[in-house]
Amino acid sequence: MEEYKMKLALILAETGALFFDKNLVLKDGRPTPYFVNLGMFRTGRLSMEMGSFFADMMAGRGLVDQTDILLGPSYKGSAIALSAAIALYTRYGRDLLFDYDRKEAKTHGESSQSGSLFVNKTFFNGCRVFVVDDVATSMGTKLELLKTVEQEARARRLSVRLVGIGIAIDREQTTAVYDAQGRVIPGKKGKNAIEEFVASTGVPVYSVGGIREVVEFLYREGVPVRIEGWARPIDDKTKQDFDEYMKTYGVG
Repeated sequence: MEEYKMKLALILAETGALFFDKNLVLKDGRPTPYFVNLGMFRTGRLSMEMGSFFADMMAGRGLVDQTDILLGPSYKGSAIALSAAIALYTRYGRDLLFDYDRKEAKTHGESSQSGSLFVNKTFFNGCRVFVVDDVATSMGTKLELLKTVEQEARARRLSVRLVGIGIAIDREQTTAVYDAQGRVIPGKKGKNAIEEFVASTGVPVYSVGGIREVVEFLYREGVPVRIEGWARPIDDKTKQDFDEYMKTYGVG
């Protein structure tokens, strides 16, 4: 396990960004024994650490020299794009552009003529863009961002290449399955969202860490994690519940 992955796991535990509890529900309606909230990376030190995780992952995978712009979807992704850009400069001497999208186009001030959908207007013809974000489950947010990039490129008549998408934590989870009334079918395993995303878009997806290796590391090392409101090492029951959950809803 790479050092940056171990550091990510330790800080997830330290901050309570990774926690286990009862009656947790995902956005898609499915139950989950754990949750990851990267909004807990909310200090200067933690922001710097988050940026370093992405910088080290990109460097380790040979992505730095293929990238001109780091793009973070609003809102959490925008902070990651900034922190990763700083880390790439301070750690690797690469001064990349960074940008993030607007929820609606700005039509006044410097954007009166272009109505750009991106805040920093960093796109240029032939630019190579690497997207950074917190977690991935359904990949819906990433698909929306890709459409926004395509819209911007068409409007400005630019050639833009998506190098890939980087996420902090891969939940390694299949999509939800719904019945005819639109209700989640419990215990039903759907499709591999990331695999389908890559197949349909041709854009590769990279993660700083997968949830299985993070939880396994914290369990093995006896690191205190927030469980039902208290910080304590992951016990056998909590680990068993997690493993069962991954068997039910996990990929692979």
